[in-house]
Amino acid sequence: MNKNAIRIVSFLLPLTALVAVIGMLMGSTNLFIIPRETARIIFFNLRLPRVLAAALAGVGLSVSGVLLQSVTGNALAAPNIIGVNSGAGFCCIVMLSFFPGAVVFLPLGAFIGAFLTTLLIVAISGKINAFRGTVILAGIAITAVLNAGISLLSLLDNDVLGAYNAFSVGGVAGVETKELLIPALIIIASLAISLILSRRIHMLCLGDALAASLGVRVRALRTVCLICASAAAAAVVSFAGLLGFVGLVVPHISRKIAGESTLSLLLTSSFIGAILVILADLFGRVILAPTEIPVGVIMALIGAPFFFMLLLQRRNGDA
Repeated sequence: MNKNAIRIVSFLLPLTALVAVIGMLMGSTNLFIIPRETARIIFFNLRLPRVLAAALAGVGLSVSGVLLQSVTGNALAAPNIIGVNSGAGFCCIVMLSFFPGAVVFLPLGAFIGAFLTTLLIVAISGKINAFRGTVILAGIAITAVLNAGISLLSLLDNDVLGAYNAFSVGGVAGVETKELLIPALIIIASLAISLILSRRIHMLCLGDALAASLGVRVRALRTVCLICASAAAAAVVSFAGLLGFVGLVVPHISRKIAGESTLSLLLTSSFIGAILVILADLFGRVILAPTEIPVGVIMALIGAPFFFMLLLQRRNGDA
């Protein structure tokens, strides 16, 4: 680990811990003025799992965003933009509709949907021979098809429709700690593999030919990156629904802090992602208390203007 990465961890780790503590202590109910037993139940059964889920969602989607942007060479690539989230969501809805007893396999189904969608988008872009430019358009088109499939299945089953309404917005309310074990393992493994391969991933920015001349197995590396990106995003979808824009916004914020080094970018994005989603969820809980605004709505309010700003920068040749 280089000195820059060490400085990043030294600063952002305690900051993330502080934000997590604030997220667990603050809310529509003041824990310091209610009976101790009630406060304990709220803290351990509601707020602790919620903050853990928000942190994991932030890490998973941010890592996925960094990898997708590195693999595609497109600064607009993100799990929700190019259809990775929708692919995972479609498989989840299919499982809920036809195999409701297989809830335990939702993370696996979400991964399969996300990975197959990613491969399809990459294949379409490659066939058109304009990989960087068309990956976003291909992703938007596939997302529209998958979202139509999700809507159709939810309309055919009223029980699924109720679950899908919350699922489509994205949120961490009501998440239980036991639901987070498998997704956490998937996200941590994806991050660990990405960190190990970070130097080679960074070489992809030099172009395929130069990276290959430096000993990088470009096709194999891209496949591994896609697997990790899909797995991390799918793990988040399995407990937080179609939470959008985190994977787009966070990598860009992190580049301003850490620069272009993939190692530093992955570490910074992980912490910034966790902080951002925890704060967004906290804001949604307290701004109109006792009414809650799902974290997905808050992230859309942040991410949509950010996305348009990036489009304008690219149009003006600044990105």
